[in-house]
Amino acid sequence: MRYTQLRSFHAVATAGGFNAASDAVHITQPTLTAQVGALEEEYGVDLFIKRGRRRELTDTGRQLLAITSRLFAEEEEAVAFLEQSRELKTGRLSIGAVGPYHVTEMLAAFNRAYPGIELAVKLGNSHDVLADLLDYKSDIAVLAHIDEDDRLLTVPYRRHPVGVFVRTDHPLAKRKNIKIASLEGEPLIIRETGSTTRRAFEQALTKAKIRPRIVMEIGSREAIREAVIRGLGISYVSEAEFVPDPSLRLIPIGDAEIFTYAHVVILQKRETSRIIRAFLEVVRKTKLSNAK
Repeated sequence: MRYTQLRSFHAVATAGGFNAASDAVHITQPTLTAQVGALEEEYGVDLFIKRGRRRELTDTGRQLLAITSRLFAEEEEAVAFLEQSRELKTGRLSIGAVGPYHVTEMLAAFNRAYPGIELAVKLGNSHDVLADLLDYKSDIAVLAHIDEDDRLLTVPYRRHPVGVFVRTDHPLAKRKNIKIASLEGEPLIIRETGSTTRRAFEQALTKAKIRPRIVMEIGSREAIREAVIRGLGISYVSEAEFVPDPSLRLIPIGDAEIFTYAHVVILQKRETSRIIRAFLEVVRKTKLSNAK
């Protein structure tokens, strides 16, 4: 009720009288008079004094007008913000991802479509990225593997083969592709527990009954890359995420199907969010465009 009374006071104060305010806001004069009177009576103050046919503000009224002017200006700003958010002219989208390759592709496409949306990205392992999504700390998750979960909606995005990379002076570097048996006894640098690339690679090794010699476990793609460059061993990577280097060679595995996947994941409860729906639509269009 007080909001309506303050609105009525503000209309009369800015219009200079009840008749003018009635015409401006399309509320009857008796209603405006009753609203302002109720405000004055509740707080025991005088907000207007009558001078002829005009109403002038008292000192209390002038101070209140300064406050209501700020109040309703903020309200107008809030409404304008919500209108822009509805039209996706402004807003913020938080995305968690297990790697930069696919998510940057998605972000570039989304930014072209909705340049007013602020984008925030946090990279981490699968466990942490999924936890952030479930805790509402992020809006979108880009994951390599996702288990069946009724809370989640998953959109498949990409599939890429996993290859082995070695130093250019390694004996395997001379081959166009290798058989998985070639990895028997090789010094292997592996990703951390929880890495979906590691899981896919180890499953293929187990299936082929190959036992490489694990020399190091590192939780960073960049650190693994440096370790291989320095001759500490060989490693594996999704071919899409391999960064060419004069001292390294990526070699496909010819007789084993090892793949990594990219899935875009959201909470089922948030499927109706306009900004999330817009992101998924951009993802689908980007996927189709790249498939051509």
